[in-house]
Amino acid sequence: MNLSYFLAQRISREQKGGFASTIHTIAIVTLSIGLAASIVSFLIMEGFQTTVKNKIYSISANILITKLSLSNSMEEQPFNFNIDLYRHPEKIEEIRHVQEFSHKAGLIKADDDVLGIVFKGVSRSFDQVAFETNLLEGSFIHFSDSGYSHEVVISKVIADKIKASLGDEITVHFFQNPPRFRKLTVAGIYETNLSDYFDSKIIIGDLALLQRLNNWPDSVAGGLEVYVKDIANVEQAYHQIGESMDFDLYVEKVSEKFINVFEWLGLVSRQVKILLGVIIIVVCMNMISVILILVMERTQMIGLLKAMGAQDKVIRSVFVYQGMHLIARGLFFGNVLGLGLSYIQDTFKIIKLNAHDYYMAYVPISWDWTVVVLLNVLVFVVVTVVLLLPTAIVSRVNPIRAIRFD
Repeated sequence: MNLSYFLAQRISREQKGGFASTIHTIAIVTLSIGLAASIVSFLIMEGFQTTVKNKIYSISANILITKLSLSNSMEEQPFNFNIDLYRHPEKIEEIRHVQEFSHKAGLIKADDDVLGIVFKGVSRSFDQVAFETNLLEGSFIHFSDSGYSHEVVISKVIADKIKASLGDEITVHFFQNPPRFRKLTVAGIYETNLSDYFDSKIIIGDLALLQRLNNWPDSVAGGLEVYVKDIANVEQAYHQIGESMDFDLYVEKVSEKFINVFEWLGLVSRQVKILLGVIIIVVCMNMISVILILVMERTQMIGLLKAMGAQDKVIRSVFVYQGMHLIARGLFFGNVLGLGLSYIQDTFKIIKLNAHDYYMAYVPISWDWTVVVLLNVLVFVVVTVVLLLPTAIVSRVNPIRAIRFD
C-alpha cells in the first residue's frame, strides 16, 4: 500500500469533529461555491451567445452575398442569383442552405401615425424552420402558385404601433417612382427582441411582390443568404465562397454586419473569463491556507517521520493526498450546486430580464457539457498544482525541534 495515501486516510479519519474538520469544511464549501459560480456563469454566457446569434441567424443567415455597391441604402442592387453557388451549394461542404432575398423601403399608414418599414422579400427557399422560433402568433406566409402572396409577417413592435392583429389588412406604400402601394394581410407576428435591427422595421413578405414592383424577372433578387452547417465553420465557408465569387459580388459575414451585437457578446465572454480567473485565485489561496494549517497541526508527526527516515517527498505527498481529497469533494458538491441551479433556471425561468435591453425575456442556459468538463479539469489541475507550494515547508522542518513542538 502507498504509505503517503495510507497516512492521509488515517489523518482524515482522526480529524473528524476537531478543528481540522472545520478547516476541511470551509475548504470544501469555498471550492464548491467557486466551481458552482463558474459553471453557472459559463452556461449563462453560452446561453446569451447562442440565443442572440440564433435570433440574428434565423433572419439573416450566416453569410450574405450582394451586388457590390457604394450606396448605404437598405435596398440592394439587383443581380441574377442563379449562380453556381445557388444551383450547387453542396460543392462547398460547410454550406447547409442558400436562399434568395431582397429589401425595399416603404411605410405603413396607421390611424394616428405613419410608420417607416423595410419589406424583406423571401421565396419558397426561405428557411422557415430556423425562423419558426421567432413566431409568436399565426404562421409564415403561404406562397402562391401564380402571381405573388398577399400575406406578410410583421413584428410585435410594429403590430402594437399600428394596432394590427392576425388577419387584419394593412396598406404598405413603397418608395419608388411612381409610388405604389399594396394591401396585404397579416399572416403572422414575430418577435426577436432585437428591436434596433429587426423588430422595429422589418416585415417579411413574398419576394415575387418586389420582383413585380421593380419589373425584375424571376431570376433576379437583391442577394443570397447562406447558412452553414456549423457556426464554427463560418470563417472557412466565407473564404471559400469569396474565392468562387465574381468580382462584382460582395461577400459579407453577418457577424460583421451586426458587429455591435457580436462585440457585446465578446465583452460578456471576457467578463466571465475574468470572473473565472478571480474565482480560481481565491480558491487557490484558500487551499494554500488550509494545507499550511494542516502542516502546522502535524508538525510533530512530520518530525517523527523524518527521524524514522521518511523522505520529504513521502511526507509532502501525505498533505497533497489530503488536499486532493478535499478538491474531489468540493468538485462533487460544486457540480451538484451549479448544475442544479442551472437546471432550475432553465426549467422555471425564475430570473427575468428586460427584453429591450438584453434581447431576451429571461436568463438563458445553454447545456455545453464540454465547458462543464473543462471547468472541472481546470480547477482540479490548477488547485492540485498549487498544493505543492505550502507542502514545500516540510523540507525545512527540523526533526528534533518538530518532535518537541507543542
